[in-house]
Amino acid sequence: MLTRDDVRAAALALPEAYEEGHFDKASFRVANKIFCTVHLDEPRIVLKLDPEDQHNLLDGDAVRPVEGAWGRKGWTYAYFERLQDGERLKRLLRLAWSTVAPKRLLKSGA
Repeated sequence: MLTRDDVRAAALALPEAYEEGHFDKASFRVANKIFCTVHLDEPRIVLKLDPEDQHNLLDGDAVRPVEGAWGRKGWTYAYFERLQDGERLKRLLRLAWSTVAPKRLLKSGA
């Protein structure tokens, strides 16, 4: 079963990613932009995805949109204990990271 420590390790492995507090949550950022937050009261993360990517990844159990306007903008819940494996978590984090990462990082193949 995946844990918050797994989320932290995978997020910080991304190029130029760093951790910073965000209200009562940990957030992971690149170039001052949040790509993931980790909830402390539930085993879930919130990812910033492109709305089309979000739509394609929804599965009703482990990945679903945040309610309301935030969800329509691509913010997505991922329940890390339900993701089954670390590779899926890494792919979701990488996709969220690439949504907000600077073009120079994307062009470099980072």
